[in-house]
Amino acid sequence: MIFFEPQSRDRKIFPHDPIKALVTPRPIGWISTVSAKGELNLAPYSYFNAFSSSPPIVGFSSEGDKDSSTFAVQTGEFVWSMATWELRDQMNATAASLARGESEFKHARLESAPSRLVRPPRVAASPAAFECRVTEVVKLKDLDGRDSGRRLVLGRVVGIHVAERFVRQGRVDSAAMRPIARGGYDEYSVVEQVFSMPRPA
Repeated sequence: MIFFEPQSRDRKIFPHDPIKALVTPRPIGWISTVSAKGELNLAPYSYFNAFSSSPPIVGFSSEGDKDSSTFAVQTGEFVWSMATWELRDQMNATAASLARGESEFKHARLESAPSRLVRPPRVAASPAAFECRVTEVVKLKDLDGRDSGRRLVLGRVVGIHVAERFVRQGRVDSAAMRPIARGGYDEYSVVEQVFSMPRPA
């Protein structure tokens, strides 16, 4: 068993940070936002998850003040669209560093679809999407209390879109959607099979 402190790892053994490879798979936060000026942004975030079911809260963490977190804070809204195997190339294309105001939807050849309750659109081809309103923004700090520059944006899900073809006997068939998840480095995985285990009494 290899033990090391994250800030002083042996770079001969681990030339690349292994943390992301160990916290895996991670859902992809494919986040669309609109600025106060109406500028549209779409970007994938590997730090994304659901944190509460009642109220339904999801969030994404930005490694610095990028457009997604900046716009979400400005307008108080964001939309999550599920990234799938079929949309993997388009999702990856939206990770490109474009000039502010240049559309990632257009760059990735993606159609947008209007949301019902918030301004940012969703990815039309995605089988599921959450419309969210920002509830809080957490400034992530280091042990010494210093601001890390990372921002965790949490939002209350106010609207849900689910493609009807994936609803079977009252349950969402998530494996049929084939969502992709982030691993470490440039690695991804795809969910194509699930299994069930009854919870202990």
